[in-house]
Amino acid sequence: MSKSLALLEYSSVAVGILAVDRMLKNSPVALLRCGTVQPGRYLALVGGSVGATEEAHAEGTATGKETGALLDEVLLADPHASLALALVSDSSEPAGETVGVLEISTSAALLRILDEVLKAVPIALTELRLGDDLGGKAVAVISGDLHDVQEAVERTSACGGAGEVLGASILSNADPLLRQVLGEGSRFAGCRNWALENGETFEKLEG
Repeated sequence: MSKSLALLEYSSVAVGILAVDRMLKNSPVALLRCGTVQPGRYLALVGGSVGATEEAHAEGTATGKETGALLDEVLLADPHASLALALVSDSSEPAGETVGVLEISTSAALLRILDEVLKAVPIALTELRLGDDLGGKAVAVISGDLHDVQEAVERTSACGGAGEVLGASILSNADPLLRQVLGEGSRFAGCRNWALENGETFEKLEG
């Protein structure tokens, strides 16, 4: 049985919760994740068979449109395996020589972009962040050969939907220490004190 994914993004928490209720009542879909993200948005991620996911997506989309609270949505009938795994996994250290960073205005648009890019270009998805601690934006870190990462970044311009590309960068031969840092994630709050080998350190000052 094929496994599909759908992500719906709402500007209203109240509408988002209502939409999830309607999706679950009208489809045997699996509720993978749902909840609030900044700045007061609500995300609902569901998955399952193609038929069940399509039913839930249609119900959630209709609810969002009738209330004017639907910001963006995406239905992936056959998502790339790396994308599905990244949705439930922690970040990993970039494997390729080049690192790319994609910054998109909606989480649904980022999933749409990544699914297309991963199916077309041999790159690795290092980290995927949807909304949390990002003011509603979505961020992905990718890695691979320089040419492949460049192609992946170029493909982001055709994201479609309500999403907008807010930024993208390419790090050719990324610094080894930065690779380790990215392997533990891009959140400031979760970043520990790192030091270069034979480099300077910063010791805690004692009063």
